[in-house]
Amino acid sequence: MLFRGWGESVDERWPDLAVVADHVGVDHLVVTRHALVRQVLADPVTWRPDNALDAVTPLPVAALRVLAGHRFRLPPTLANNSSASHPAIRAVVAEALHPSRVAAQQPWLTGLVRQRVARLAAALDAGEPVDLYADLAADLPLLVLARLVELPDAPVGAVKDFARAALELFWAPLDTDRQLALAAEVGRFHTVLRDFAGTGGGLAAALRADGHSPDVVVGALFFLLVAGQETTSQFLTLLLHRLTAEPAVRAGLRTGSVAVADVVEEGLRLEPPIVTWRRVAAVDATLGGTAVAAGTSVVLWLARAGRDPEVVAAPGRFLPGQRGSRRHLAFGAGAHRCVGAQLARMEAAVVVTEAAALLDGVRVVRPPWCPDNLTFRMPDTFVVRRG
Repeated sequence: MLFRGWGESVDERWPDLAVVADHVGVDHLVVTRHALVRQVLADPVTWRPDNALDAVTPLPVAALRVLAGHRFRLPPTLANNSSASHPAIRAVVAEALHPSRVAAQQPWLTGLVRQRVARLAAALDAGEPVDLYADLAADLPLLVLARLVELPDAPVGAVKDFARAALELFWAPLDTDRQLALAAEVGRFHTVLRDFAGTGGGLAAALRADGHSPDVVVGALFFLLVAGQETTSQFLTLLLHRLTAEPAVRAGLRTGSVAVADVVEEGLRLEPPIVTWRRVAAVDATLGGTAVAAGTSVVLWLARAGRDPEVVAAPGRFLPGQRGSRRHLAFGAGAHRCVGAQLARMEAAVVVTEAAALLDGVRVVRPPWCPDNLTFRMPDTFVVRRG
């Protein structure tokens, strides 16, 4: 693997810039300092997002044929779009995820989370183990997103399987057999999205009305189903796991001396689900005094930037409200900053408010396990029980 972007590696000694070869021998310039990461994100002309969705493990011809058989295409739409079309596409998506629309979903989501927490609390009280990923966090962001943008009517499990398959296919180290299997799964669901893009309402209809092609509509839906919900369910799982080891923070939540919003921001800083993001140098440039040749792949280490001692007072400690806590780059920055940032914050605030008390007196039976992946942590489960 290129490198593990979370865990112990985040706190090891690293230079501001480091050339690292990935698992197939391709060199990448890894950027670790907050100021330099932000500099790159703020300049999409010099540092283009064109490679954001490129497969980390190059796809073999056989896998490309599988995708082509499903008419799979990912034109520049959101995260990988450096063209003049980006602002218009982003504006339509941003309207669908407008803060007022997000806030309107909070009462419904709160009621759903309360129901789930009550069931989980009863199970814990009965001495049973519970999986806070599968039974609480996994599908919540998808259910909210479906209400906001009128996503296609598909089984939740199928959408989750597709999203995780896409994260693995494009960002993980893989062998050929695994690439073929993932290409088939991603391709099949892409066909569903293509059918919906031509007739669906909500966001799909708004993009069509704005004059965007079917490929652009599919691309926007594809990215939302991956980045718009899967990353948030990952974050909810990682944050709850972190809070099991933070009894003082949980006590502060109970008494009101710790603000839920501050807990969410500190969680985004220390436990971001997206640990790196990529750019490519469009021209010969200089970064932090280092010459960077045009065409260089640049890996922005977002998780490391959140622990920069130049930005935050206590980089490795979970201290909600500490100086610099909100300056993390978990949502990126600049023209391509995550359009769903407010949605993710709202969902996390509801889950922390309603579910933090579940963590009192529990022990972790099965902590979240994250597979090798350049960018996404993808925790698979989180099992706890009382005592």
